[in-house]
Amino acid sequence: MKILGLSAGTLNGANDSLCKEALMAAKEAGAEIEFINITKLDIKHCTGCKACVMGLFSGRGNACVLRDDMQWLIDKMLDADGIVYAAPIFEQCGPGIHHTLMDRFGPRMDRGNLMIARKIAEENGGKPIDPRCLKEKVISFMGIGGSDWATRIQCDFASLALTPKWTIIDNQLFSWSLSILMNDEAIAKAHQIGLDLAAAAKKIADGTFVPGHGIINEDYRGPAGVCPYCHGKNFYLEENGNAICCTCGTEGVMKYEDGRYFFEFDAEKWIPHAHDSISGKFIHGDDIMRNEGEARELMATDEAKARKQKYRDFIAPSKP
Repeated sequence: MKILGLSAGTLNGANDSLCKEALMAAKEAGAEIEFINITKLDIKHCTGCKACVMGLFSGRGNACVLRDDMQWLIDKMLDADGIVYAAPIFEQCGPGIHHTLMDRFGPRMDRGNLMIARKIAEENGGKPIDPRCLKEKVISFMGIGGSDWATRIQCDFASLALTPKWTIIDNQLFSWSLSILMNDEAIAKAHQIGLDLAAAAKKIADGTFVPGHGIINEDYRGPAGVCPYCHGKNFYLEENGNAICCTCGTEGVMKYEDGRYFFEFDAEKWIPHAHDSISGKFIHGDDIMRNEGEARELMATDEAKARKQKYRDFIAPSKP
């Protein structure tokens, strides 16, 4: 089995160090390990060109038009059975490089889209989908912050795993961590994260891993959270009293009993729509294909072209 360590922090800083502590534990458990500091890679921002979407749903594969280190990084991630990922917390959430990774994963790494694309390619003699994209994988996250402003990091992390439908084993927050390397309890926790990840990755390598999430993930070792499906803590509260889990998208109501909040929803109705379920991804894929078709038709009209031209002619972007 292979465990890949990713750090989105300062070279040789706290994020690198805790990630390497987890890798040390994985190596002790018999894993082959590799480490990458992603801040040292050339990873461009997604431009929203949608070329990957059009390629997927026309049987041409899921290549990105940008030429940088992103595909090299994705290949490294796809070759691993498990990934341990450490990132600094900037203003409550993940750093910019993390959000760029999320954007660049986008539709081209979505498990549901890839399954749809594979079928399209098989039926029309198109470009085969890389089978590694559909392989089960486990991932653990460590968010390392200098204060307690960290209420969004775990949702950010889960959003990265959600796209390729990788199973989260741990999703930990380390707050007030400027001197974390002198915190034996934190070091021990990072070590345990590596051991737990390796144990789950070994099941993947042995072919005994049972994929799951939240209430159906027996390998999960992270905090319980509030959402019983994905363990999320972030919710969008609507004026009518409904609550929507920001991570998995399930809808229900927030209740308070015996000194604690809990999220209650109709599992039979909403789990098939969950953002990380295959059925939910198929629904999302159908929505994308329908919306893309309708948009292409509408934006090809003379009226749409005239509206775009109006804004193009109004003002040009400033340049340095």
